[in-house]
Amino acid sequence: MSIQSHIAELERRHAALERQIEEAAQHPSVDAIQLKELKRRKLHLKDEIVRLASAKPSVH
Repeated sequence: MSIQSHIAELERRHAALERQIEEAAQHPSVDAIQLKELKRRKLHLKDEIVRLASAKPSVH
C-alpha cells in the first residue's frame, strides 16, 4: 500500500468517526466515556495522517 493510499484510508476512517461522534452527541443516552474514546481515536487518526503527510517526499 502506498503512503498516499494509506493516508486516504486513514482520512476515510477519520470522517467515519466524525459522523459517529456527531450521531452519538445527538443522543442523551450516550455514555460520556464512549464519546471520549471515539474522540481519542479520531485524534489519533488525525495525528497519524499529519505524521505520514509530513514524511511523504515532495515532488517538484
